[in-house]
Order: sequence, then C-alpha cells, then structure tokens
Amino acid sequence: MKKRGFEIVSHYEGQGISLPERATIHAAGYDFQAAEDTVLPSIWRTLFKHDRTASPKGITPVLVPTGIKAYMQEDEYLQLTNRSSNPLKHFLVLPNGVGIVDADYYNNEANEGEIFFQLLNFGLQDKVIKKGERIGQGIFLSFLKADGDRGGLKSRVGGFGSSDENHENS
Repeated sequence: MKKRGFEIVSHYEGQGISLPERATIHAAGYDFQAAEDTVLPSIWRTLFKHDRTASPKGITPVLVPTGIKAYMQEDEYLQLTNRSSNPLKHFLVLPNGVGIVDADYYNNEANEGEIFFQLLNFGLQDKVIKKGERIGQGIFLSFLKADGDRGGLKSRVGGFGSSDENHENS
C-alpha cells in the first residue's frame, strides 16, 4: 500500500517533468520545479500602470504549474513553502505564507490534483521562471482533529481553492 508520494499529472506525462526530491539527506522539504516557463510580472510595474488612487486589486499572484500531484494518508497534508533563496535572490514570495494540499485534493475532477505554487514578484523587473527551475518546497505533515470535531462532512467538489466555495461568508 502506498503511503505518500508524488506522481506526474497526465497532462505533463512524457514532457520531462521531474518528481520532487529532497536536496540533502536531512532536508525536510521536497523541491518542486516549474512545469513550464512562466512570467511573474513585477508588482511595481503593475501598480504604476494603474491610477494611484485605485486599490491594488490588479496585483494578483501567479499560479506556477508543477505538473505534480501528491498522495498521502487521510490525516496528513502537504505544506507548500517558499525556497529560502526566493525572496533574497529572486524577489519572490508566497502571498499566502504557506500552501496547504489536503489528501482529498489528489485526483480531483477539476485538475487531477495538480499542485501549483502561488508566487508574487516584488522585484522591479518581471521575472521569468524557466521550466525545471526550483520554485518551492513541499513537506508532508500530520495533523490532529479537535474533540467533537464536526467539520469536514462535505466531499471535495473541485480543484484549486474549491473549499472556498463550500463556505458562506469566508
């Protein structure tokens, strides 16, 4: 029985996608690579193209595809984190701090469970991420449930961000 690991989503099979690997023997995180070239626009260039009195709603993170899906036990999740070199060397941040990939995201109907990294470029120039470039890390973690937990009674009905649609007033 498989416990946890990675697979390539069908859309990227045969396209030279590498499964995430740990860089060193004691590394906690599995390095994820970009599945295709992706341009991350500079937030500053975006801001200055707009009216300065307008809200910065034009600044949105870019979802960088990995071509990877993850399977795990039902009491585990995959935490997506930024690479420590990204802010310092490349001016890239994860705007949500960390990403959470739940066990039931695997093989969902909407996108087969493909993992994306949300990235925001706070550098002055647009940043091109090349296919195969390391963009983030994933760490498998266990979680606990509270006594009397009544949540989680619904089944996943979509892909990325689908649990937002399951809650009113979130």
